Amino acid sequence: MAARSVANRIDEELNIPLGSTVGYKVRFNYQVSDNTFIKLMTDGILLAELLNDKLLLQYDTIIIDEAHESSLNIDFILGYLRQLLPKRPDLKVIITSATIDPERFSQHFDHAPIVEVSGRTYPVEVRYRPISGDSNDSHRDQLDGIIDAVDELSQHAIGDILIFMSGEREIRDTAEVLNKLNLKHTEILPLFARFSDQCGRNLIDSSWY
Repeated sequence: MAARSVANRIDEELNIPLGSTVGYKVRFNYQVSDNTFIKLMTDGILLAELLNDKLLLQYDTIIIDEAHESSLNIDFILGYLRQLLPKRPDLKVIITSATIDPERFSQHFDHAPIVEVSGRTYPVEVRYRPISGDSNDSHRDQLDGIIDAVDELSQHAIGDILIFMSGEREIRDTAEVLNKLNLKHTEILPLFARFSDQCGRNLIDSSWY
């Protein structure tokens, strides 16, 4: 429900009712009106709309956010938009990502302009650590590697550890395992798109900015 959460946040910032100027559309649920100017949706919804609106005539701008989270849907949409642009020269396509290769994407879209937005930067130390410390140990999994990494980092420095997982289930499983370790002076905070709006606001207001 990330689309709904983002739409809610934008409407709160603008102090307008949800579904008026800004709305959302996800599977089995939507809140838009004839006056909706911005519609947030999933990649699956956009693909479904292509069936009846092959030229995407209802839109003047398409923003593909987090393009680095490559999936079959995103890859198909990018390929379709590449072929659609010559037929819709008025259509604006914006692709955002923190990690993609902008030069290659620019070339793919006929040398489209690149806009870089710099954010806060912090010193980062990169350490390469295989999941299996012993090449003969083939029974270890990702959780074992995470536990070892957390243990190693907690012994060398004080600070925050950010663990990226592929989905909500993996996040919950990892948080459950780490909580069972009863780590001293440590709070485990699982974060994913279906987190309630209030929890998200509390986290942002307390420490994320």
